[in-house]
Amino acid sequence: MAQLFTPFTCKGLELKNRVVMPPMCQYSVTAKDGIPNAWHDTHYISRAVGGAGLIIIEMTDIEPDGRISDFDLGIWSDEHIPAFARIIDGCHTYGAKMAIQIGHAGRKAEDANPPVAPSAIAFSDKYKTPRALTTDEVKQMVERFAQGVERAVKAGVDTVELHGAHGYLIHQFHSPLTNQRTDEYGQDLNRFGVEVIQAVKSVMPGDMPLIMRVSAQEYVDGGYDLDFAIEFCRRYKEAGVDIFHVSSGGEGAIGSRGKPGVSAGYQVPLAQGIRQALDVPTIAVGKLSDPELANAVIEKGEADMVAVGRGMLGDPYWALHAAKALGHQPDAPKQYVTGF
Repeated sequence: MAQLFTPFTCKGLELKNRVVMPPMCQYSVTAKDGIPNAWHDTHYISRAVGGAGLIIIEMTDIEPDGRISDFDLGIWSDEHIPAFARIIDGCHTYGAKMAIQIGHAGRKAEDANPPVAPSAIAFSDKYKTPRALTTDEVKQMVERFAQGVERAVKAGVDTVELHGAHGYLIHQFHSPLTNQRTDEYGQDLNRFGVEVIQAVKSVMPGDMPLIMRVSAQEYVDGGYDLDFAIEFCRRYKEAGVDIFHVSSGGEGAIGSRGKPGVSAGYQVPLAQGIRQALDVPTIAVGKLSDPELANAVIEKGEADMVAVGRGMLGDPYWALHAAKALGHQPDAPKQYVTGF
């Protein structure tokens, strides 16, 4: 049996396979209200039909100015819950389990005026200089994360992912490049992330695992490496993270867009390093669209799950086609069986 299509269990989360659709912003909100629409219904439910074991809804932000752009999803009010519940229920119909990535763009919030961040350091000369959050505002931000996760739980998710990668707010706090504070959140770079984790765990069911996406390496001068990432992941695991979704970059150019020169599976060693050092399940991601390679990652014990982003953008039925390519019986809906 192809190991990619064996079940995976963590606490109360039971996946039919180890294929993950990672969060990918669609920039498709038709109003500025952050509420999912018909595009999102089709986008996510078609990947459930297509056989993904776990689908992670794109970065969904805890306040309007926390979005990358005004065309992104939000979860800052109860008005958002029904639309997410509709998507989640639809995906559940086809056997996929559902997560949602909860985050805040921090200094990378392009439409905020001004954006906020740990310190007043602009992402680049093309971005606005952010306003540094006060200590009280940081504490309020922790509560907003908890409120967003509480709404996601009400919408019916099976698990939650915190966005601690790609140069967004949690990443900005634990990176020495972007956190130059002198208060308690600067003296301990991991404090904000730890408090967010503890706050969201307090509103999640006890058997629901918490996923955290991290950038395990930065690609600029003075950026941190895997050893540094292992240590902040250790703190985050102790605070309550159950699974790490391991990516890289975001403090400058995101790795998959040219820094470093990328090849298939280039981030897998980062997921493997965190998995081995902390004895924690990991999701590998990054140019893993080849079924043989994705399966090999699981077979070799380099990660516990494989996230396929671009492959699923190009083919909603990637998981079914991958199963067929690996000699495994595709778990196709009965209406599509003759196609496989």
